[in-house]
Amino acid sequence: MYGLIAKLKTTPGKRGEMIGILKESAVDMPGCLSYVVAKDSADEDTIWVTEVWDTQASHDASLSLPAVRSAIPQAKKLVTNFEKVAVTTPVWEAGLRSAHDE
Repeated sequence: MYGLIAKLKTTPGKRGEMIGILKESAVDMPGCLSYVVAKDSADEDTIWVTEVWDTQASHDASLSLPAVRSAIPQAKKLVTNFEKVAVTTPVWEAGLRSAHDE
């Protein structure tokens, strides 16, 4: 498995809009086992994205999907800083179901 943890800093007041873009673009990504978008509890303009993929190749291929490609220009208008915090090798997941509709 292949994992990523990223930190996105948005233009002030645009975090909700960016979360919407991430939610729309992350639907039906082949090989994506988990894609968690979380609000930073201390900074109202920061988002954390934690991804788990079957392989790095699946992640890399996702960047060519039409939904992802159309989201990139929208995101560039809202994100002031993108930081790949860590590349990980996930070994276990219990599941996260309750936050899907927030």
